[in-house]
Amino acid sequence: MLIGVPKEIKNHEYRVGLTPESVAELVAAKQKVIVETKAGLGIGATDADYRAAGAKISKSAKAIFDKADMIVKVKEPQPNECAMLRPGQILYTYLHLAPDPQQTKALLKSGAICIAYETVTNDEHELPLLKPMSQVAGRLAVQAGAVALQKEHEGRGVLLGGVPGVAPGKVVIIGGGVVGFNAAQMAVGLQADVTILDRNPDVMEDLSNHFGASARVIRSTPSVLAELVKTADLVVGAVLIPGAAAPKLITKKMLKTMQPGAVLVDVAIDQGGCFETSKPTTHADPTYIVDEIVHYCVANMPGAVARTSTYALNAVTLTHAKAIAKKGWKQALIDNPHLKNGLNVAEGKLTYEAVGEALKIKHVDPDTLLG
Repeated sequence: MLIGVPKEIKNHEYRVGLTPESVAELVAAKQKVIVETKAGLGIGATDADYRAAGAKISKSAKAIFDKADMIVKVKEPQPNECAMLRPGQILYTYLHLAPDPQQTKALLKSGAICIAYETVTNDEHELPLLKPMSQVAGRLAVQAGAVALQKEHEGRGVLLGGVPGVAPGKVVIIGGGVVGFNAAQMAVGLQADVTILDRNPDVMEDLSNHFGASARVIRSTPSVLAELVKTADLVVGAVLIPGAAAPKLITKKMLKTMQPGAVLVDVAIDQGGCFETSKPTTHADPTYIVDEIVHYCVANMPGAVARTSTYALNAVTLTHAKAIAKKGWKQALIDNPHLKNGLNVAEGKLTYEAVGEALKIKHVDPDTLLG
């Protein structure tokens, strides 16, 4: 199979679908790889590095899409990339379709086979291809929030860790999953006053056992959340419903109860955001103000630390890429029900129920396409 790796074109996206080391593994497995020129510069990988790994270098994205049997990316295809996809071509990347009807319609129109990293599962009912980016995003959320709190960014002017004689900043983390846990680790490490909200008893017990007295773990209810945000300096939205749109947990009305200059970081923005006032932003212009509350809603947060993110991502995506390349998409999905859960669009049909429900589009069972 010929595997194509185009350069990412989303605003300030520096990650790349395959590292040179991953390319070398695929070539050793008798696959062919073509990489767009300069695709890896964001992680410090040159065209020469990819050639040494066995890849051929293409001068344009169009040549990649025209030739490749499978496209391996990081971020969802942009409109011009969707237009280059063709029937039967495999797209293996993050998609986040639930809040994005335009992309969904474009992928359906393309006839391509679209496998989304974020809905692939494992035996532990986890999302292993989403996990490393959730770890990165959770840690970055507190880092970005701490910067946004600085006065020059229109924040409250609060240092999360405080200093002797001055109380630390208050951090509220909504959701105790992978993102929330990693955000809490960073906030606790900065010596902030940390509260984690969740509704799952097992998750709450694990968090309590891990953090002990370093962070409060409280069952999330609308009234509890409404009370906590009144005094919060930083709120991190870390809620995930696999493949589906995120629930709106902080309303516009609630902003008026918050302290001016408080910061909201919406890590769920890829799935539509968990704050009513959230809208996607970019690393070039990451924040905006609503009712004196700073919103940070960058939709590709891990792209800021591209090298760390790309290597963490490849560690979990490469095994499936090798299986798809070796067996073809149908057999790979038949052999691995967890990979089958990653199928979102195929041959002009939507195959993921949660996306269909979110966008009010009819979906089909993927088994009907696998024979």
